This record gives sequence, structure tokens and C-alpha cells, in this order.
Amino acid sequence: MELSEKELSEINGGIGAWAVFGIIAGVIFLIGVLDGYVRPAKCN
Repeated sequence: MELSEKELSEINGGIGAWAVFGIIAGVIFLIGVLDGYVRPAKCN
């Protein structure tokens, strides 16, 4: 069974580019927080 172009455009789901960006940014933020907690560096 093949779907028409209209049916294909009406399908919802998946993950968007902004969601991927948010997940990556969140992981980087958590890594930075943990790094700062484990290895605190003095400010100059």
C-alpha cells in the first residue's frame, strides 16, 4: 500500500531539529556543570 502526497504530509511524529539541538545543548550543559563540580577552577 502506497500513500499519496497528501497522506504523507499529514503524518505527525518523529523528532524535530530543534529537539535534537535542545538535547545536545542540555547534555553539554550537564557535562559542564559536572566538570565544574568535580574540578573547580579558580577565577583569575
